Amino acid sequence: MNEYGEKAANFSKQGFNCSQSVLGALSDFTGLDDCTAKAISSGFGGGVRCGEVCGAVAGGAMALGAALGRDCDGSKTAKSALAVNELTNSFNEKYGCLRCADLIADAGKSKCVEFMSYCAIKCAEILKENNK
Repeated sequence: MNEYGEKAANFSKQGFNCSQSVLGALSDFTGLDDCTAKAISSGFGGGVRCGEVCGAVAGGAMALGAALGRDCDGSKTAKSALAVNELTNSFNEKYGCLRCADLIADAGKSKCVEFMSYCAIKCAEILKENNK
């Protein structure tokens, strides 16, 4: 586990949800302060609170969008779509799906910290490759 995976795991241990833990761990890249990152992502834990897309993946997608998305005036080409595809494809290949309810069906929430760490590490790798 690298520093970003450890940050995500530590946020989780402090009681933050999966999405908050991943987005918070990637603040070096997003420029978001902890409070803002955790507020924005608070509703995405537990698969957007209904068991759908994994909150760790959602937090990663938010971080990629914040770091690589278009400027408000649209002057930059968005790299975020390709980056999110890389994250979701990689996660799906490793874990077999993106759906929270399916991911925790067998093991319960015991693997969630692993999912958070994986997403934080993968996003950091993607962002470093994009010089962010």
